Amino acid sequence: MPYAQKDLKNVSRIAQTIRERRSIKTGYTNEPVSKELITELLEDAVWAPTHGLREPWRFIFVSSEEKEAFVEQLVQTFPIEVREAKRNNFSKPAAILIVIMKTDPRQKQWEENFGAVSSLIQNFSLLAWERQLGVVWKTNPHIYDPKVRALLDVQADEKIAGFLHMGYFDEVPKARPRTAVEELLTVYSPK
Repeated sequence: MPYAQKDLKNVSRIAQTIRERRSIKTGYTNEPVSKELITELLEDAVWAPTHGLREPWRFIFVSSEEKEAFVEQLVQTFPIEVREAKRNNFSKPAAILIVIMKTDPRQKQWEENFGAVSSLIQNFSLLAWERQLGVVWKTNPHIYDPKVRALLDVQADEKIAGFLHMGYFDEVPKARPRTAVEELLTVYSPK
């Protein structure tokens, strides 16, 4: 995979992976995604920063083999007129990993938990990329739907942080430019 910047010299492996990783939204192959691979990736991804070692996450893996049955149950939570479009959308990835976050009524702890879960998802995405497994983090409105929460047995003190659509792919999307850091960075000076 090509490096996304001009200078290839002195680039660390992790920097290269960060810059090369893309969200893979379409174009998945039919190759199944194994529970063993997902477990292996998660065993490293859970080393994300987590305040007080709260580890505010759990996961639901929808395997390639079970995806069709899951999609059929999931689309029943949508209005009948959009079910076919939703069925087509959810059928595209080879597998789905649903990330569930432990919530907290205290704002600081809630935000720390979301930061930890977001870091875990980034770790997972980078680790998957190294294994040529494409991932896109989906936060569509259905993650807030009580019927979807019930289907997944999401508890009152939990939220669905997102659906990670996953699959192997043949084509890497082109990099989209980022704003130059110089435009975003200011250096503090006392007033």
